[in-house]
Amino acid sequence: MASDETEQNPFGRPGFVLAALVVVLLIVAGVVVGVVVAGRDDDPNDPMEATPIPTVTAAPSDPTTTEVDGASVCGLEGVELTGSVSTAPEAVWEFQGTTGYPTSAAFGPAETNTNGVRYCFQQSPSGALFAAANAVAQGSDPTVQAAFATYFTAAGPGRDAAIANAMSGSASSGRIEIAGFRLLEYGDGSARVDVAVRATSNGQTIYASGVYPLTWEDGDWKLVVSDSGEMQYNFAQIPDLAGYTSWGA
Repeated sequence: MASDETEQNPFGRPGFVLAALVVVLLIVAGVVVGVVVAGRDDDPNDPMEATPIPTVTAAPSDPTTTEVDGASVCGLEGVELTGSVSTAPEAVWEFQGTTGYPTSAAFGPAETNTNGVRYCFQQSPSGALFAAANAVAQGSDPTVQAAFATYFTAAGPGRDAAIANAMSGSASSGRIEIAGFRLLEYGDGSARVDVAVRATSNGQTIYASGVYPLTWEDGDWKLVVSDSGEMQYNFAQIPDLAGYTSWGA
């Protein structure tokens, strides 16, 4: 009986890791859903369990580069060192494949590099939110996920291993949409953004959420990784969007 339930529940049988630390999207039953631990070697018949969120700690800064690291990488104006986001910010929604992502002249992304990676977000609560939401779309696109991992991965002992893991990502036939958010923490150059998504495949629709731990580094928001190159998210299937601020294309 347990085996039947696991087979019916797409969250119960992880497939492979996509953009293995950047978005680290779980692909199951053709559905791209929230975030999981990069590089896990789970039994495919075991249910996914929520994993602890790593402490978001900015890498020690070189006193000679502190001022440069603090300034926006593209000169985007506006800095908020504390604050929150209680209502859905205005955004122009565009699409990467079938996944919508928000854009804003104020919050970013303000630039796109030669590899097609969108970057440069405001150092503010809304900027961190836009960075996490864009990570959902860019991490699910196999044409840019490796380049995105290289840009979006924070400095640290596990950076190279995490980027290497991201190279093994591939595509899915499922569809994912950003559906809501919660800003869990913001301040001291770090943020934790909880993004809720709606995933659809084979006539099934499910909700999931993943927490993005971010740090302000080199003038932009970057994703925190563990020393071993893994990224742990508090990943979970959720029954609905209760407790989240609705937001999406």
